[in-house]
Amino acid sequence: MIKQLCDMRNVITRLRVQLRFGRLSRAPLRLLRLEWRGGHVDCDWIARVQDEWDRGLPRHLSEGQTALQALEDAIVVRELLFYALHDISSATFRVYRQVADEPPQLIITGTVTRPEPVRWNVRSLVMQAKLCGFHFCLDDGKLVALQVEEQ
Repeated sequence: MIKQLCDMRNVITRLRVQLRFGRLSRAPLRLLRLEWRGGHVDCDWIARVQDEWDRGLPRHLSEGQTALQALEDAIVVRELLFYALHDISSATFRVYRQVADEPPQLIITGTVTRPEPVRWNVRSLVMQAKLCGFHFCLDDGKLVALQVEEQ
């Protein structure tokens, strides 16, 4: 139990340090939930907002940068969780976009298993995210809200 608590503290610390700033946005990643049950982890967060310096860009360019940052963060969080928590075999990720006073919109989701050591030669960040097991919909470079299935 103590080892699991230390592992969880390690994950949270790494998330806070490594994801304080993104490559395309200096906004922090907002972790909503991190739940570890047996060999499975659920991790939900709010995607970074566009960078302040991108506010002068045309809308389609700044939305494209925001989408790429969200996909890059999803890949990094996936790698970090499987690296830091050796006892997990699968994880479910949900990434939300917060727009003003509206409820958060689900933009990226995926349930993935521990990755095999494979070296990809894929340069496209979108294709890397798909190969990692993430599900999302891009429309002209913008992440479109996914339909949430009622259970």
